[in-house]
Formats: sequence, C-alpha cells, structure tokens
Amino acid sequence: MGEMLGIGTSHYPGPIVPDSYMAAFLRRTLESPRVPDHLKKVESWPRSMQLEWGNDGGTQAAGQHRERIVGAFRKIRTEIEAFKPDFILIWGDDQYENFREDIIPPFCAYIFEQAQYTPLAGIDKWARTTQNVWDESPDKIFNVRGHVPGGRYLVSRLLEEDFDLPYAYTLRYARGLAHSFSQTLLYLDYDRQGFDYCLVPFHVNCYGSSVIRSRGGGAPLTSEGKDGPDPPAPSPRRCFDIGRAVGRALKESPWRVVLMASSSWSHAFLTEKNHWLYPDMEADRKRFEELRDGGHSSWRGLSLSQIEASGQNEILNWVCLAGAMTELNHRIEVIDYVESHVFNSNKCFTVSRP
Repeated sequence: MGEMLGIGTSHYPGPIVPDSYMAAFLRRTLESPRVPDHLKKVESWPRSMQLEWGNDGGTQAAGQHRERIVGAFRKIRTEIEAFKPDFILIWGDDQYENFREDIIPPFCAYIFEQAQYTPLAGIDKWARTTQNVWDESPDKIFNVRGHVPGGRYLVSRLLEEDFDLPYAYTLRYARGLAHSFSQTLLYLDYDRQGFDYCLVPFHVNCYGSSVIRSRGGGAPLTSEGKDGPDPPAPSPRRCFDIGRAVGRALKESPWRVVLMASSSWSHAFLTEKNHWLYPDMEADRKRFEELRDGGHSSWRGLSLSQIEASGQNEILNWVCLAGAMTELNHRIEVIDYVESHVFNSNKCFTVSRP
C-alpha cells in the first residue's frame, strides 16, 4: 500500500530577487493606464498597504516577507526529507509556457526520465533586474529526475476511472519546466544543499478564460483583450475529483509519494475589483479559515466565476490537493499563512498527514 504526505506551498517569484526588487509587480501595475490616477497615490491605499510600502518602496517589508516564505520552505523540506518519498507529484499551472495556441489541456501529467530547467532566466521581464539572491548565472541549468513508472501508473489508473488525462513525455518550453514547478524546486533547495528527489509534474489549466488572450497573466494591465475570453479552466468540482482519484490510485501503489500543490492564492494582477493593486484579502481569509478548520472539502462547490473575481485562479492547484487529502482522510496543519498587499499575493504553507 502506498503512503502519502500532503504539502501546500507557493511558487511566488519574489524570493528570487533582492529585497529592493520584490515589489516589482506593484511598480509595474502603477505604470498601467488602466489604473486610475488617484489610486496610484500611496495615501489612497489601504492603511496596511501603506505601512508595507513604507518610506523605501517595500524593501524592509520584503526582507520580512522573504524570511517567512523561506522559513516555511525550510520546514517543508524537513518534512520531505523525513518522509523519504519515492517521488513528488506537484500540481502546478502553466502560463503560456509548454501549452500555447496549438493545445491547452485541462490537465497534463509529465512522464520523463529527467528534465532540465532554467528558473533564473528571464526574471528581468517582471523584476527589471537580472540579479538573483544566489548570485548565480541567469543561464544556469538545473536538472531533475522523473519517475516514469509512477507517472505511467497514475495516468493509466486515471484513464481507467474515466478521467481523460493527457500526458507528455517531453517539454516544449525553452526554459524546460513551467515556472510553477521550477520555482518550487528552486525554493526547496534555497540553501543550495541539493534536492535529489524524483518529480511527476501535474499541470492544471488554472488560467482558463485568459490563458491565450493574456499570454499567461499580465495582459489585463495593458489591454482588455481583443477576442473575448478563452474557454474556461476545469471546474473546482473536476479538480477536486481528480485529486481524489489521484489519492485513491496512489494509495494502492507501492510508492511513498509527496502530493504537493504549488501556488499563491489571490493575485493582485488578476484582481480587477482592486484595480490590480492588491489581492482579495477577504476571499483568501475565507479560504484560509476553511482550510484551517477542516472545511476544505467545501472547495469542490466553489464556482469559477467566484474564483476568477477574487484573482484566485491558481487555487485550483490547491483544490486538487484538497480532494486528495479528503480521499485519504489526512489532517491539514498550517505551517504559515502570509498576507501581503504589496507583494502581489497571499501565500499559505501546509503539511498533511494521516
């Protein structure tokens, strides 16, 4: 019988860059013509956001934000090392990386012997700097091993349960793994000790109605899109149910597996009702309370319109995890819940055991 450990985390890119650049998303937003001029003034922001911004453009707050995020990743790494998994399955999203106009699958499992990725490349496009906190080359190539037997077994089992799950043996993105997987691995080895665990990436089309027209996420700040919305993301109901099916399948397998959801929750650049300046704090707090109090099975009943209105698109990764943890009857423990008006998103870190 298989054994599983549940992990919830974030792949927020901020910790890649020095503190003075971590508020880059907000700075970019303030330049957008779609943000009303009066809301570009610091005094118009919520009080807690003004305090985060401070007199240094958020630099001091960035150090505190980093400390909590990195601290949570260190605790997660300790949990993984103690569990000694055969492989790690990560539910993550793809923002116009491996999937573009030729195919947008609702889900896709990757099956490979090994893969490469360059997570430090291209950070200047959002952070406006090529610097990273490790002083490593932007072109540095990282390697990860896959778990072919586990990937094939899982896809086969899901197909047998009538989940029409696409799978891929290769990566098409120039940087290899999509950001949600590569940045998660980057932070799990934040202290550069090595992190040699096998990986089965499990893509979720979190961006649905905007994945093509927004080319991954940032277009609302520059245009409203010319062609209308794309077809929607898979529903929370479907994400929850496929998570349950993954839990059932792996429970009957011979492997020890970490089931991990990687994403922040509400993203400022997706939250139109806040003029893309800060996340939906109230909606995220409600999700957090449900998670903390053991009510995460209710996430199956969320609607896509509700999720997208709150900029919580990527929480679909967590809905998959919630389904698996419900199936396995695991108890979810919160490691940390980190709120921020300035640093684009709120982040939650959890571990789940029987």
